[in-house]
Amino acid sequence: MGRRGQYLIGAPWIYLLYQEPELGVTSERKGTIWYPFHGWEKYSVSGDHSRLADEIRNVETGPVTVCLYWLEFANPDIRRAYESRGFRVICHGERGSRWEHKGRDFLRRQLIQLRRHRRVASNRLGSALFYGASVGCEMAVYGDPMQYDDERPEYGGTARRLRLWPELHSTHVDPGLAGEVARRELGFDYQATPEELRRMFGWKPSGVGTGRTSPRHEVRP
Repeated sequence: MGRRGQYLIGAPWIYLLYQEPELGVTSERKGTIWYPFHGWEKYSVSGDHSRLADEIRNVETGPVTVCLYWLEFANPDIRRAYESRGFRVICHGERGSRWEHKGRDFLRRQLIQLRRHRRVASNRLGSALFYGASVGCEMAVYGDPMQYDDERPEYGGTARRLRLWPELHSTHVDPGLAGEVARRELGFDYQATPEELRRMFGWKPSGVGTGRTSPRHEVRP
């Protein structure tokens, strides 16, 4: 695309796995963790959670944990749609931003839960499924994909995801294939070493000064 001054370093998730190889590991994985497609702070989602909960109950054979985004978790009607079917309902917390400290443990909480479950599923292919497949969860994508109230058509929507990854849309996806796609999408082949990261971001070695250089010392490609 002609872009310059950028590095490929993979997703933050792969660095968490490197730092926490045993976090959340159990002797036996049980059940499914299910991530319904969710809205965010600027857009809500239109969909029937009760109907989705019925479909989950008809497909899954073991215990089900439904993980809601914090906005949906704060809605008692949405929580009730899943709790009334006997599902455990949790939330990994708020995601925060670069200006807030909220959500700093979000991925750690997610990793603990994924390593406790045998399957990970959602009604839309997304990061949670790739995270799960990368730590050995079986993957599934099924159910009403739901819609943002003002979903932008130029992103391609569900049709684009089905076109790019048709083999990942099923109640049972080949684990080897899911793991391979997850490693590619999360950028495992581009994981940088600590030394490379320090050079890229202009950080000083641990214990030296504030741990960061001034802007004029920023390393540029």
